[in-house]
Amino acid sequence: MENTIIELQFSLNTFYFLISGVLVMWMAAGFAMLEAGLVRSKNTTEILTKNIALYAIACTMYLLIGYNIMYVGNTEGGFVPSFGALIGEASADADHALESDFFFQVVFVATAMSIVSGAVAERMKLWAFLLFTVVLTGLIYPIQGYWSWGAGFLSELGFVDFAGSAIVHGAGAAAALAGVLLLGARKGKYGKHGEIYPIPGSNLPLATLGTFILWMGWFGFNGGSQLFLADKENAIAVSQIMLNTNAAAAAGAISALLVCKIMWKKADLTMILNGALAGLVTITAEPASPTPLLACIIGSLGGSLVVFSIVALDKLKIDDPVGAISVHGVCGCLGVMMVPFSNGDAKFVTQLIGLVSILGFVFITSYLIWALLKTTMGIRVTEEEELSGMDQHDCGVDAYPEFVTIRNH
Repeated sequence: MENTIIELQFSLNTFYFLISGVLVMWMAAGFAMLEAGLVRSKNTTEILTKNIALYAIACTMYLLIGYNIMYVGNTEGGFVPSFGALIGEASADADHALESDFFFQVVFVATAMSIVSGAVAERMKLWAFLLFTVVLTGLIYPIQGYWSWGAGFLSELGFVDFAGSAIVHGAGAAAALAGVLLLGARKGKYGKHGEIYPIPGSNLPLATLGTFILWMGWFGFNGGSQLFLADKENAIAVSQIMLNTNAAAAAGAISALLVCKIMWKKADLTMILNGALAGLVTITAEPASPTPLLACIIGSLGGSLVVFSIVALDKLKIDDPVGAISVHGVCGCLGVMMVPFSNGDAKFVTQLIGLVSILGFVFITSYLIWALLKTTMGIRVTEEEELSGMDQHDCGVDAYPEFVTIRNH
């Protein structure tokens, strides 16, 4: 009877891991729709190509080397990971199938890379982006992931990042920022005397759909990070996590709406969408321990902060077409620093050390890789190619052919 119960728990935990991974994989569709809606129609096919290609590359690189670096054969409390066998073997007393753990982890890697694609949209060379994807998903992300989730030195220090406000979202934003600084702004975005010219996205219904898909996928992102389900304690914890995740997202959207109304007397849909995502990113660092009321407060802080961050980056002439750096980077930092307010095991100093270590490492290594790509193959398309659109230059296929002016042959 006891063996039957153990096997049933093993099966339930494994199934929960797999279903959570499917939900997180669905976030790839959310990022694709969000970004496709927030870029101009002439760049839609290219951004969709980036999203499906980066997902495929991330899955392959993490299978071949990334998972090994992050989890297999590493020394506890270390700085430099080792290379283990492919995926490895589960221990005899494992609570779930090791393959389900890999599947759950691999979709997180793709999420981090998806953050980069939106920030560098509309002016980066496709193949330079894909080469960077190979390095980030195969090496950079797994190394810093080992420090926390692979029992490295940050784990030993007591750094807490439950589902990856810094490890996933902050890392993606740091890599994106490094690329944007070397890439420069889109043509026509900023004037010579500090003017800021909005460049509206082509399809706000698509961007809204993408946000709702991401919101849905986040229940797997945060809920699955509990790692277990098949007993009363863990089932209650998962329920609390999902409740708090939803509450933070809703509060983030509301707070962004109110900030926009106060600042501009308008309900800016793009800011509201980013407000919901900001609430989700902020609660991701610790969705298990806050009360629902505190989760609402955390989400509302993220939803408010993201509006000011997007405006501030524009004033600094850091061009981020979808607001990814603000949503995932700035609000990811906020989420990590909010953890000690509900989790007594977390310390502010340790949380700060974790942030500096993760973001600093990812930014510096990403900057070096972007710089290498810039000096060798180049990372930015020509002005003429940018004007005509990335769809024609990189893909040869228009996303909305009926809107394209008929060319003379």
